[in-house]
Amino acid sequence: MTTVQSPPAPPTAIRPRVVARTGLYAVLAANAAVVAYFFAQAGFASNALIVIGRLAGLYGALIMAFQLVLVARLPWLDRRIGMDRLTAWHRWTGFALLWTLLAHAVFIAFGYADGAGVGPVTELVDLAETTEGVLRAIVALGIILVVGAVSARYARRRLAYETWHFIHLYTYVAVVLALTHQVAVGTTFTSSSAAKTYWYGVWTVALGAVALGRLVLPVWRNSRHRFRVSAVVPESDNVVSVHITGKDLDKLPAQAGQFFLWRFLTRDRWWQANPFSLSAAPDGRTLRLTAKAAGAGSAALRHVKVGTRVFAEGPYGAFTTLHRTKTHSLLIAGGVGVTPIRAILEDVEGHAVVVYRVASEREAVLYDELRDLALAKGAELHLVTGPPVPDKLAPSELARLVPDIAERDVFLCGPPPMMNAVLRTLDDLGVPKRQVHFERFSLAG
Repeated sequence: MTTVQSPPAPPTAIRPRVVARTGLYAVLAANAAVVAYFFAQAGFASNALIVIGRLAGLYGALIMAFQLVLVARLPWLDRRIGMDRLTAWHRWTGFALLWTLLAHAVFIAFGYADGAGVGPVTELVDLAETTEGVLRAIVALGIILVVGAVSARYARRRLAYETWHFIHLYTYVAVVLALTHQVAVGTTFTSSSAAKTYWYGVWTVALGAVALGRLVLPVWRNSRHRFRVSAVVPESDNVVSVHITGKDLDKLPAQAGQFFLWRFLTRDRWWQANPFSLSAAPDGRTLRLTAKAAGAGSAALRHVKVGTRVFAEGPYGAFTTLHRTKTHSLLIAGGVGVTPIRAILEDVEGHAVVVYRVASEREAVLYDELRDLALAKGAELHLVTGPPVPDKLAPSELARLVPDIAERDVFLCGPPPMMNAVLRTLDDLGVPKRQVHFERFSLAG
């Protein structure tokens, strides 16, 4: 008797990323309108500079609350938008916050100085000495300025991640100082019970999101699952796989293509968190990460002992089949970027083509697994070797390997130069952007 396979389920009509992004924009726009309403309801000062300064301060507070939601790592948002895009939004929103708060301070200082007949600096000092909450606001602005300075691209490239992250944590101090400043002297905050309730609600949701995503969920999941190292397997001279076991892993909402921030709780590594993708689809019993020795953290994985406790934050990432738009897929991996691609291959439905780009065959880690998995799923596997120049994934070559490329979802992971080159190739071949799925590791404070 012949068994007829059912066709793969069709992709969802509305992309999850569109739903999440539209929802975020709608919520932000609605709150901006509410802020404007309460501001108008509170009445305007006689000095136009003070009016502009107060409004800038209110929108600065709203942007600051929005920033907290962006860095909260909420699972619903993260799976639909991706941590890399949320981090990019966080960066640009941070600079918007910086300029908005600067405008608030400048316009308020000049506005009150105009009425008092003194210079703006003198007026600002007087306000700090005589008005409750103003000094706290000045300190908060100073912290935001420092964080903004170290977040500039030039400075960020020259700071160790741990140093940058430590400085970034002072943003939470600025949030508390800004909130107490708003409670103490915010005319809109004190103008009505409705306005006060609204602002308390905004800050409760924002701070609650951070507490939930950055503290409660990670602690609860690690307490529940009790992750431990079950095996350490060298894949090549500089690549190693670490197998993680735990309790009730079938209840862990992880998907192929996602990553965790892993902390191996040894005396010399407990404070280091490294992002590594799952290199096999979660099976409810074990998790596996595979890493190349690119730095001290990843190089030390080879020496982690079986039984070591692990604190894992996640799962994170939108690089999953949740976002597929077509029935068939093309998976492109470069180097150790094969790890999430290998996991996604287990999860894709329909016909899949896998293109694995490496400098030489000996660098093709997990290739045997990919070959066996492709054979079992009826997928095509192409190993592309050679130096980066000439480009073996140029438009003509990729079109030859995958003639129907424009009719497939494309999942891409690899080193940044390779990914940038492939993205240009896909654009040249007319592959719609909505069908191209990739994610870059990028963490916000």
